[in-house]
Amino acid sequence: MTSFPPGFLWGLATSSYQIEGAVHLDGRGPSIWDTFCRTPGRVREGHTGDVACDHVHRLEEDLDLLAALGVGAYRFSVAWPRVLPDGVTPHPRGLDFYDRLVDGLLARGIQPWLTLYHWDLPQALEDRGGWPWRGTVDAFCRFADLTSRRLGDRVETWLTHNEPWCASMLGYQSGIHAPGRQSWPDALAAAHHLLLSHGAAVPILRANAPGAKVGITLNFTPATPASTDPADVDAARWFDGWFNRWFLDPVLGRGYPEDMLRDYAPHLPDGPTFLQPGDLQTIAAPLDLLGVNYYTRAILRADGAALPREVPDPPPERRTGIGWEIWPDGLHTLLLRLRDAGLPLYITEAGAAWETGPDAHGEVHDARRVAWLDAHLRAARRAMEDGADLRGFFAWSMLDNFEWAEGYTQRFGLVWVDFETQRRIPKQSARWFAACARQNGLIPC
Repeated sequence: MTSFPPGFLWGLATSSYQIEGAVHLDGRGPSIWDTFCRTPGRVREGHTGDVACDHVHRLEEDLDLLAALGVGAYRFSVAWPRVLPDGVTPHPRGLDFYDRLVDGLLARGIQPWLTLYHWDLPQALEDRGGWPWRGTVDAFCRFADLTSRRLGDRVETWLTHNEPWCASMLGYQSGIHAPGRQSWPDALAAAHHLLLSHGAAVPILRANAPGAKVGITLNFTPATPASTDPADVDAARWFDGWFNRWFLDPVLGRGYPEDMLRDYAPHLPDGPTFLQPGDLQTIAAPLDLLGVNYYTRAILRADGAALPREVPDPPPERRTGIGWEIWPDGLHTLLLRLRDAGLPLYITEAGAAWETGPDAHGEVHDARRVAWLDAHLRAARRAMEDGADLRGFFAWSMLDNFEWAEGYTQRFGLVWVDFETQRRIPKQSARWFAACARQNGLIPC
């Protein structure tokens, strides 16, 4: 048996566009994902987040479900287009839903963990330049100010951004996420402005929510060379800089990695001048915690192409439904690497996708997800024993939901959602995770 110390926080996580639906309710403006979903060929099977899990209309049901699962915290995000439909002009009812959500959580004894930005940029801001445009930093600060003025008296934990690597690199470099651009200069400018907006928002959140904890959530993928060949070793170095260090180092006050500045030199917007005086100091605003998202590792091989190639090809029993390698040791390695961050760590997302649905009795026996969670929680506990200051674990996700470019074809939820009827069925994994939360961190056999 493996147990966690008293006070370890057990939670579930979601994001606004993936579950809320109600995209036209109360004057909500379009986001870049509304536009992206309507662009042919961008999202599998033409799926959209128009309805998703219909969470806005089923709030009380979902809050009762959270309470039944016995978790201590719930991580959610606020839809920027609900609060400021055009990105800058407040809607008088834009935060009403989140008022009800926060009050409902507190009434049930569940801590609200609020993420400001989980990728649903108002389309109006993208039309003005999006994240590559420095003006989006000011718009984000306005969003942070309005939201924290309204909810700062009740929300005690604030996360500025979720996974700025995805928002910048998938959105502006590879184009496989909204808004679908493919430009290295745009991606690097977007990454810088996401980080800059994070740092600029931190003092705003502190002013409006005195005593609250403030942090950011970064996603990490540990990089391993495919061989000892120096070219493969360098490929892993590059991947680590691109995916991990470019975002972690400036947040921790280390500036951008020198090796990546050299590698990125041909792609930097206007050369190095995109970095203005004071930017790095702003980005390095003091934090109270670091959110850590982990799903898998990357094995890198240099093959002469512009970018290194990921080569893991594990057997089916070591892959999740989305095809990612199951590698719990990577979480242990990552948490030990983050010991020198000097911040309390929270796993703000960790989970796996499988399609397992209800059986003839209406029950969902997702034993593979239980095994995935079990292995990763044990890896996290080993890291704590080795000195990692880990204080909580949020499973991704509470509900099956809209999985971005994969549409509804990938199910990460601990609760099954029938998207035709919106029926919710807690899976075997939900009951298992609830037992962890209720038994003071004692992992069931």
